Amino acid sequence: MIVIVDYGMGNLHSIAKAFHRIGEESMISSSAKDIENADKLILPGVGHFKKAVENLKQLQLWDVLNETVLVKKKPVLGICLGMQLMAGNSEEGDADGLGWFDAEVVRFKVRDQLRFKVPHTGWNDAAVVKSSPLFKGIFEDAMYYFVHAYHFKCNNKDDIVTTTVYDYPFTSSVQKDNIFGVQFHPEKSHGSGEMLLRNFCDFRSE
Repeated sequence: MIVIVDYGMGNLHSIAKAFHRIGEESMISSSAKDIENADKLILPGVGHFKKAVENLKQLQLWDVLNETVLVKKKPVLGICLGMQLMAGNSEEGDADGLGWFDAEVVRFKVRDQLRFKVPHTGWNDAAVVKSSPLFKGIFEDAMYYFVHAYHFKCNNKDDIVTTTVYDYPFTSSVQKDNIFGVQFHPEKSHGSGEMLLRNFCDFRSE
């Protein structure tokens, strides 16, 4: 069972509908027991980093996520803010994240503010720089839907799967073992997004 973690800040039902479209069963839950028993996890998120951290801790899901992902090695996919929560810290609220990646989350500092509005909203590509099962069979020129004012700054290049250019290049997806993250919204990215979710469903931890 795929469990979509409900901590009060996610695009939950759109993600559940996307799984339904590709014929995969999922459930939305804020239960620690459901998270522990999941085959795979989706960590969604739309909103403020510090508030997301507070919500996860108040719901007593912080330690459960660490145990399920780091110890039990269950596959997890972070989407948008869900990916950002996997970093060590964020400028948004000056808060610490889960620390699954050696990374910080920083606000866009675009030079051309007339051409590049913040938040970065709309369709953009994701150039693959490292092979990952998440992008298996997806065309190189595939487009994905983004909505974010902050982005991942990954310190370990080996963790970077794709980069995207918005005035300057930034990390748009990452992978380390069973842990995946995408800055864009696959549930809103039509065929390419659905194929990415299907690839995540097919992934098996070693």
